[in-house]
Amino acid sequence: MNEQFIQRLSIDWNKIEQSSYLRKIEAIKDLEELVFEKPITFFVGENGTGKSTLLEAIAVAYGFNAEGGSRNFSFATNQTHSELWEHLQIGKQGFPKDGFFLRAESLYNVASNIDELDKQPAVSPPIIDGYGGVSLHEQSHGESFLSIVQNRFFGDGLYILDEPEAALSPMRLLTLL
Repeated sequence: MNEQFIQRLSIDWNKIEQSSYLRKIEAIKDLEELVFEKPITFFVGENGTGKSTLLEAIAVAYGFNAEGGSRNFSFATNQTHSELWEHLQIGKQGFPKDGFFLRAESLYNVASNIDELDKQPAVSPPIIDGYGGVSLHEQSHGESFLSIVQNRFFGDGLYILDEPEAALSPMRLLTLL
């Protein structure tokens, strides 16, 4: 039996305009159903083929913030995510105890949001404690990315990582694995 938090997904093409750019994205234009049977799935392909668009849509459809973070993050610096999430049907199993959507290009925005939340007087203990205790802005891009993974990913969760290789050195990619 498949016990993945996301077992399958499909796209309802009937509700997407014929002129929509979504119909031209190589990775999804012919997608009817995608089945997840293993605990880790990698999307691999050339730049511009739609990997990030699909990952973002999965994350948003599952309830994550489009720019990244846990399901509790609700900030937005620039509403640029596609409408694809509105047309996904996700077959779910169980409920993850934890989850995070982490994208290399918007890590700065996640780090800024954490710092802003920590400036609020009612926050105790500081939110940054859950991310290693040091502002993510005071670390390199790769160090902050890995700090989130090592300190915030508690297990038994759904973790969607978009282009982690962009932030991490080859050695740190091995650490991530």
